[in-house]
Amino acid sequence: MNQKQNNMLKAIRSRWAVKIFLAIFTVVMLSGIIHTIAMNLSIATAFDRHLGRMGENMQKMMRGMRGDTLFQSFRAAVNDSLVLSAVAAFIIAIIASVFFSRLITKPVKSLIQANRSITQGDYSHRIPESEIQSDELGQLGMYYNRMADHLEQTEKRRRELIADISHELRTPLTAIKGSMEGLMDKVLKADDTTFTQVHAEADRLQRLVEDLQELSLVEASSFTLKKEWIALPDVVNRAISAMKNAYRLKHVSLAKEFDDPLPKISADPDRILQVIQNLLANALQFTDEYGKVVVAVKKKDSQLHISIRDTGIGIEKKDLPYVFERFYRVDKSRSRTGGGGSGIGLTISKSLVEAHGGNIWVESEGRGRGSNFSFSIPL
Repeated sequence: MNQKQNNMLKAIRSRWAVKIFLAIFTVVMLSGIIHTIAMNLSIATAFDRHLGRMGENMQKMMRGMRGDTLFQSFRAAVNDSLVLSAVAAFIIAIIASVFFSRLITKPVKSLIQANRSITQGDYSHRIPESEIQSDELGQLGMYYNRMADHLEQTEKRRRELIADISHELRTPLTAIKGSMEGLMDKVLKADDTTFTQVHAEADRLQRLVEDLQELSLVEASSFTLKKEWIALPDVVNRAISAMKNAYRLKHVSLAKEFDDPLPKISADPDRILQVIQNLLANALQFTDEYGKVVVAVKKKDSQLHISIRDTGIGIEKKDLPYVFERFYRVDKSRSRTGGGGSGIGLTISKSLVEAHGGNIWVESEGRGRGSNFSFSIPL
């Protein structure tokens, strides 16, 4: 925990202690005031009542009988007044204590109810804005709402992930099952074409499983970066060489733009290569024949920026925030069977870039106007 957080917690504890002290002090002062007022209002009546008995006491004393003295009568009047004022002060103190305790504990009760809802699996419960005060309990309520939002989004993503994985697994399994049934019913010929189709679907399943395993590792940070000082253009050239044949088959040109000179960076060359290949594969998938992709590496301030610009289908503004989410598809009409990936390559790339302390983002002017995927690595 850093110094700023420690100072904030100390300030919160201090404000909370001041609030409790003020509540107790207010009850005590209110009781004292009521006690004083009630005593002043009742003492005159009590004194008159006891002073009226002085005549009887004088007659008793003249007959030799024992009676109350003036002091005793005064003390009795004061005691009567004290009893009445104490009862009034006690009642007011109870009312004030109940009021302040409810005022202080109301946000706590709301938090208890909200936490009970979360433990029962209801992530939609929030503390109403009207109950969130400007004090430390209000801050606690605000952070609780943020936590509930995060948990609700996490649960939503978990369900979507299960549904997406089920869908991705169902498609190749259905194709394999259909081919095998066709072979058993002798509807399909047991030739190279059928076996190649079955092998392609099985290979697709294997790639999906490997990508999911890779995703679980990078999102859980269960991998180690093997950093070394590298020249980023060398890594980009390796990625371009690996993708050159796929680009040639689709008749998409692949160019590069490097600043000169470029400083070396401390990074894991294999992981950076994986990111660039993922972005190049994504650009190729969504760029039509005879399109163009440009890989640029430039130095900006204390970072190196790598961008992959394409002349492909582009991305609508509403889709930009979700491009790096698992299985998210910008073009819902295109199938991943024909050369597409598992739909989590960009998610893996995002985690790898952030593990290097960098950022990754996408820009596009809309449908049909291409897109520009960029990421930065600190020097």
